[in-house]
Amino acid sequence: QVQLVESGGGLVQSGGSLRLSCAASGSIFSIDVMGWYRQAPGKQRELVASIPSGGTTKYEDSVKGRFTISRDNAKNTVHLQMNSLKPEDTAVYYCNALVKRDSTQVQYRYWGQGTQVTVSS
Repeated sequence: QVQLVESGGGLVQSGGSLRLSCAASGSIFSIDVMGWYRQAPGKQRELVASIPSGGTTKYEDSVKGRFTISRDNAKNTVHLQMNSLKPEDTAVYYCNALVKRDSTQVQYRYWGQGTQVTVSS
């Protein structure tokens, strides 16, 4: 099994910054993609940003220029630096990873437990 543990959420004023971190551990052969999703009350979960092991990062349009995703492959960690936060960024943020547990090329998707981000106006 694989576990994803998130940290870094909290309450911040509009215009402020937060940094989310996620560490993956367990039966990991490789992590093909790591990313962050969010879910606001009454809304569907949406992709915020993703970063493959080698390739181009992807961002949801509303966070482009404000959020930056990065990963440390040696430590199996992913971070989300969130700047210029807005009240509409308020949501539970979930870490996500697409993992190979061995050399068979089978991928498994794992989720963290979620961390609350609240931006006050």
